[in-house]
Amino acid sequence: MTATAHIEQLLATLNATDVGSLDSIADKMLQVQDHLAALDQAELAAAAEAAVLALRRGDVAEFKRGRAFLQSKIGHLR
Repeated sequence: MTATAHIEQLLATLNATDVGSLDSIADKMLQVQDHLAALDQAELAAAAEAAVLALRRGDVAEFKRGRAFLQSKIGHLR
Protein backbone atom coordinates (compact mmCIF):
# COMPACT_ATOMS: atom_id res chain seq x y z
CA MET A 1 0.00 0.00 0.00
CA THR A 2 1.37 3.40 -0.94
CA ALA A 3 1.85 6.22 1.55
CA THR A 4 -1.01 8.14 -0.07
CA ALA A 5 -3.29 5.12 0.31
CA HIS A 6 -2.30 4.85 3.99
CA ILE A 7 -3.12 8.52 4.50
CA GLU A 8 -6.49 8.14 2.79
CA GLN A 9 -7.24 5.14 4.99
CA LEU A 10 -6.30 7.12 8.11
CA LEU A 11 -8.59 9.97 7.10
CA ALA A 12 -11.44 7.56 6.39
CA THR A 13 -10.98 5.95 9.80
CA LEU A 14 -10.97 9.35 11.50
CA ASN A 15 -14.15 10.29 9.65
CA ALA A 16 -15.74 7.08 10.93
CA THR A 17 -15.26 8.18 14.55
CA ASP A 18 -18.47 10.21 14.37
CA VAL A 19 -20.67 7.18 15.04
CA GLY A 20 -20.57 4.08 17.16
CA SER A 21 -20.08 3.12 20.76
CA LEU A 22 -17.36 4.80 22.78
CA ASP A 23 -15.36 1.58 22.67
CA SER A 24 -15.58 1.31 18.87
CA ILE A 25 -14.61 4.97 18.47
CA ALA A 26 -11.64 4.47 20.79
CA ASP A 27 -10.65 1.33 18.85
CA LYS A 28 -10.72 3.27 15.57
CA MET A 29 -8.56 6.00 17.07
CA LEU A 30 -6.10 3.39 18.37
CA GLN A 31 -5.89 1.98 14.83
CA VAL A 32 -5.02 5.48 13.63
CA GLN A 33 -2.37 5.70 16.35
CA ASP A 34 -0.83 2.38 15.28
CA HIS A 35 -0.75 3.40 11.61
CA LEU A 36 0.83 6.76 12.45
CA ALA A 37 3.50 5.04 14.53
CA ALA A 38 4.20 2.70 11.60
CA LEU A 39 4.59 5.78 9.36
CA ASP A 40 7.17 7.25 11.81
CA GLN A 41 4.78 10.04 12.82
CA ALA A 42 5.42 9.83 16.58
CA GLU A 43 3.99 13.29 17.35
CA LEU A 44 0.74 12.51 15.56
CA ALA A 45 0.56 9.06 17.15
CA ALA A 46 0.85 10.74 20.56
CA ALA A 47 -1.95 13.13 19.60
CA ALA A 48 -4.16 10.14 18.71
CA GLU A 49 -3.40 8.58 22.07
CA ALA A 50 -4.28 11.86 23.82
CA ALA A 51 -7.60 11.95 21.96
CA VAL A 52 -8.41 8.42 23.16
CA LEU A 53 -7.59 9.40 26.74
CA ALA A 54 -9.85 12.46 26.43
CA LEU A 55 -12.67 10.26 25.14
CA ARG A 56 -12.24 7.75 27.96
CA ARG A 57 -12.45 10.47 30.59
CA GLY A 58 -15.56 11.89 28.94
CA ASP A 59 -14.00 15.09 27.59
CA VAL A 60 -15.81 15.09 24.27
CA ALA A 61 -14.74 18.64 23.37
CA GLU A 62 -11.06 17.73 23.79
CA PHE A 63 -11.56 14.53 21.81
CA LYS A 64 -13.12 16.50 18.95
CA ARG A 65 -10.25 19.03 19.02
CA GLY A 66 -7.75 16.18 18.91
CA ARG A 67 -9.55 14.50 16.02
CA ALA A 68 -9.74 17.78 14.06
CA PHE A 69 -6.02 18.36 14.69
CA LEU A 70 -5.22 14.89 13.37
CA GLN A 71 -7.43 15.31 10.32
CA SER A 72 -5.68 18.56 9.51
CA LYS A 73 -2.13 17.28 10.02
CA ILE A 74 -2.71 13.96 8.29
CA GLY A 75 -4.26 15.78 5.34
CA HIS A 76 -1.04 17.75 4.99
CA LEU A 77 1.00 14.52 4.78
CA ARG A 78 -0.41 13.86 1.31
